[in-house]
Amino acid sequence: MNLPESKTVIVEHSNKKVYDLGDKIAKVFNSNKPASDVFNEALNLARISESGIRAPKALEVSEVAGEGWALLTEKVPGVTLADKMAAEPAKFYEYLEQFVDLQVEIHAERSPLLNRQRDKYARMINGLQHINATTRYNLMERLDGMKKEFQICHGDFNPSNVIVAEDGQLYVCDWAHATQGSPAADAAMTYLLFALNDKQQADAYLELYCDRADVPMQVVRQWMSIVAAAELSRKRTDVNDEFLMSWIDVVDYMG
Repeated sequence: MNLPESKTVIVEHSNKKVYDLGDKIAKVFNSNKPASDVFNEALNLARISESGIRAPKALEVSEVAGEGWALLTEKVPGVTLADKMAAEPAKFYEYLEQFVDLQVEIHAERSPLLNRQRDKYARMINGLQHINATTRYNLMERLDGMKKEFQICHGDFNPSNVIVAEDGQLYVCDWAHATQGSPAADAAMTYLLFALNDKQQADAYLELYCDRADVPMQVVRQWMSIVAAAELSRKRTDVNDEFLMSWIDVVDYMG
């Protein structure tokens, strides 16, 4: 893939840059990103589109000279829900309702060929070598005891991954962490992502999600140590490890 001269950086992280190419979006990863991960994200996008969920379509996976692998998708003109929440704080709860209703809509769908959430979390927990073996064992026991479910879960569902299109329709991007599994686990991850920035917003989200999805709040909370461990394993530079470690305490849930 040859990137055009006229491109705008939308997002830049330590492991990738996202470019606006006008009518397309290019997500370019650094050389450490395995090709299999990029192809898997494209495959996830294809399966999500086939399920009927509104998401940008995957167009191409290829190498960018001097950089790494890249995923090219269609561009959905619009703004993110995060931008709208920030620009219009008085409408936060109105936008939160749209956000939660969209997540509940996603959780109603199935895609039997997506990776299993339980298997992914198990790999991530077992890979946390800086957490002692006893804590890893407790987390795995906890994961094994959770109800087995097979709904579509985004895995990183937050307002910055929701695009409000020009016609008002909501689209969801960044399906790299999509799995089939427990909606409550997906909600626990969203709660954690809100809590990283604003505990009050996180609590408002959780209360609304549990009401709209008819899920006991206790069930979502039971997943929180597991999703915190999974998030810790991603080693994101913009997330405080101490904050995540404070959630990885399964003692309260034992017995």
